[in-house]
Amino acid sequence: MTTTTPRPARPAQTHGQWALGDRTPLNGNERFKQEDDALNVRARIEQVYSRDGFASISSDDLRGRFRWWGLYTQRRPGIDGGRTASLEPHELEDEFFMLRVRVDGGALTTEQLRTIGRLSTEFGRDSADITDRQNIQLHWVRVEDVPEIWRRLEAVGLSTTEACGDCPRVVLGSPVAGIAHDEIVDPTWAIDEIQRRYIGDPAYSNLPRKFKTAITGMPTNDVVHEINDVAFTAVVHPEHGPGFDLWVGGGLSTNPRLAVRLGAWVPLEEVPDVWAGVVSVFRDHGYRKLRHKARLKFLLADWGPERFREVLETEYLHRPLLDGPAPAPTDDRGDHVGVHQQKDGLRYVGAAPTVGRVSGTLLQELADLVERNGSGRVRLTPHQKVVVLDVPPRRTQFLVRGLRRLGLEPTPSVFRRHTMACTGIEYCKLAIVETKATAATAVAELERRLADVIGQIDVPISLHVNGCPNSCARIQVGDIGLKGQVVTDDDGQQVEGFQVHLGGALGLDPGFGRKVRGLKVTADELPDYVERVVRRFVDDREPGERFAQWAVRADEEALA
Repeated sequence: MTTTTPRPARPAQTHGQWALGDRTPLNGNERFKQEDDALNVRARIEQVYSRDGFASISSDDLRGRFRWWGLYTQRRPGIDGGRTASLEPHELEDEFFMLRVRVDGGALTTEQLRTIGRLSTEFGRDSADITDRQNIQLHWVRVEDVPEIWRRLEAVGLSTTEACGDCPRVVLGSPVAGIAHDEIVDPTWAIDEIQRRYIGDPAYSNLPRKFKTAITGMPTNDVVHEINDVAFTAVVHPEHGPGFDLWVGGGLSTNPRLAVRLGAWVPLEEVPDVWAGVVSVFRDHGYRKLRHKARLKFLLADWGPERFREVLETEYLHRPLLDGPAPAPTDDRGDHVGVHQQKDGLRYVGAAPTVGRVSGTLLQELADLVERNGSGRVRLTPHQKVVVLDVPPRRTQFLVRGLRRLGLEPTPSVFRRHTMACTGIEYCKLAIVETKATAATAVAELERRLADVIGQIDVPISLHVNGCPNSCARIQVGDIGLKGQVVTDDDGQQVEGFQVHLGGALGLDPGFGRKVRGLKVTADELPDYVERVVRRFVDDREPGERFAQWAVRADEEALA
């Protein structure tokens, strides 16, 4: 009788989850992260690359680990959007960098603001963008200058640590934390503690993909919590008082998903520990095989909130979380534009640059203006706006006039107030179309063309302009979202244009915008299209109806 030795059981197929014992690097990004912690590249930048120049930078560092220190190569000028997907990275990139300054909670002193402005004028050709992640981005930075830039930033308490990369990026925080009269709980301590304890810690510097955080103590949508990997939103527990409701698994890009509630109430003092627990679940159980499936939202889609909470509690926190109530949904976007009273009797003033585009010179002038009017604190917002805190009432109008002279409008039109744009083809290697100038032109044209009906528009109408499908400008959740692509014009020519998404929303009635079948507009046609749709909305809306509600119910003919 012949006997055979049974074959060993094949290991269960995984997606590269560390928790299942699979540490095999399944793609190039996982390989370079495993070979050397990305945080270690700082020493090479300081000791080698800044001395030997751009040509000395290794590929894995240049297109990989540099991101952990806020550095991306910017797009080489003159490459049109139609070639974005067909060229190799080295063919697209210039020998200059975008440098992202990390601003957790959007909180800046005037000294920090002035420092960033001076760095921009000295090292970045006077470039600066306020992003919808509360960061400031500089451009035209040379690797030779990076150590000096770090030295000056860190001297005033700023950094670029983990501003990009597969790691915990900037923590979004309410721009009016600690000063708003309707704030439920001040999250400032938790934001500072997360940064102090965990940012730059190798235990959290190798995640499957980027990880985005939002924390607010306000009853508004001022940190867009539903599209972050983890979010803590203010809520009052009937027994335990003010704290936070825990949300997990949001994100946009090409596979958008709204975050889900775990049904857990978290007191302020436990937020950093719970945050670390959620990050650890993602680090250990997240999918590392395919980059486009590696965000936390895909794990949530497979697990569901109940299993995620169970794993978080039993394997990482080692204790149950308290059940808690949901915050009341609201359509208040919380951009904090205008003049408002603080709870201490002072004022805060929110103002709108045009689509986040500023300059180093302007940032320095803003710091001077703020100080002249009795304040020393500024906040950036997730809506590409600027908020000046602690203004004495008697100085408010002086500040308002000064902001206006700088091109920062405290009483903007509905279009300037609610239009945002990503970096676009001007600097970004992923972009297909130009965004900043296109959006700014559209705002100016709409203000002129719709002057006769602006007074009838008593609700926001947001215009989100994005240069590619990755949704850095949150196209799926804007009233009018525009995804950049090459389109064919009436003359049969390939030109810059946009696919249109209509009726996206967060907060009250959250959802992603609808795509009208076959609807694409060229960049030149954009003001014509938006004017046409807005006029139809004004004529057809029901009393009190928001644009997103109308866009969802309207016939396609009305949206074309």
